[in-house]
Amino acid sequence: MIIKPKVRGFVCVTAHPEGCAAHVQQQIDFVRAKGPLKDLPKRVLVIGASTGYGLASRIVPAFAGGAATLGVFFEKPGEEGRTASAGWYNSVAFEKAAHAEGLYAKSINGDAFSDSVKQQTIEAIKADLGTVDAVIYSLASPRRTHPRTGVTFKSTLKPVGASFSAKTVDTDKGLVTDITIEPASEQEIADTVAVMGGEDWAMWIESLSEAGVLAPGALTVAYSYIGPDLTWAIYRNGTIGRAKEDLEATAQRLTEKLSVTGGRAWVSINKALVTQASSAIPVVPLYISLLYKVMKARGLHEGCIEQIQRLFAERLANGAAPQPDEAGRLRLDDWEMREDIQKEVAALWPQVTTENLPTLSDIAGYRAEFLRLFGFGLEGVDYGVESNPVAPLPSAS
Repeated sequence: MIIKPKVRGFVCVTAHPEGCAAHVQQQIDFVRAKGPLKDLPKRVLVIGASTGYGLASRIVPAFAGGAATLGVFFEKPGEEGRTASAGWYNSVAFEKAAHAEGLYAKSINGDAFSDSVKQQTIEAIKADLGTVDAVIYSLASPRRTHPRTGVTFKSTLKPVGASFSAKTVDTDKGLVTDITIEPASEQEIADTVAVMGGEDWAMWIESLSEAGVLAPGALTVAYSYIGPDLTWAIYRNGTIGRAKEDLEATAQRLTEKLSVTGGRAWVSINKALVTQASSAIPVVPLYISLLYKVMKARGLHEGCIEQIQRLFAERLANGAAPQPDEAGRLRLDDWEMREDIQKEVAALWPQVTTENLPTLSDIAGYRAEFLRLFGFGLEGVDYGVESNPVAPLPSAS
């Protein structure tokens, strides 16, 4: 079938297998060009391994450090006449590239919140790796069914305490409009924390520890974001922010447990990027479009792979200096939050309109990056030829 992008709201409902493979290869090539990294974890479990930061967290230890990687994700395989999700094609491409290098790479497709997938993962570790020395937690889901109670929680993207009004952009149509979002209820806050907070991360680490598959000195990292004043009300001071506060508190509790064997839990605060998750947050895409314009002009722009390569090289490698902030977090948003960067973005914010959006912002770069998430717009890919949407995972065959 000829596969073209079909965008509905903030989601592209099609994905291109060859395009996704090209996107994965670009990231592998970047990591190789940066050179090998010494003393990286050698047996890495990535929970949420198929897109964005999670995919990058699989690529870096594998292709910079020769690590064996086990990836967990919940993706849709393709079928006749219907494409798989981008994360599925990404994972197929990653496994093929890793296997070609003689690297162990296996994937488990299922609900990472469930006890059954945790057990399946533990069994794979016992059978193939013995233990893991790093666990990357990079789940991004709008809902979670609690494995013990069976209750399904749905997250919301709302401010807390008061309504919030700001500019936002329809990235597809290029319309800059004003939006007002009413505050979340206490139930909506609690539900968002249940989905996006630290409980499931803790359940994973506890399950792995109890099963004896965490190596002594193992580290674990979860990803988060803080952001500037412009997005503070909807992000850090909103329902998501409450969940992220819970995530950070969880890191402290996990560190207390892991430190017995020399291990550590970190929360890494990463920069704002175009991801499937960030595209759904009101106001944030407009901020990202302006941020990209400013950071690219100063030669400071980073994507997921650049951020995670820097994270492993400078903060997580054995002997590296983590350099946590006063709250004990790793700050990979340090370039984004530079005073000069934020000052320039803040100056552009009140000026931007539908008419001047293409010149004041990098909305074109935002759109291109969004489509690349689904395998479209990659150089060297002929989108005019037919593709087979069915692509099995090598590790499943």
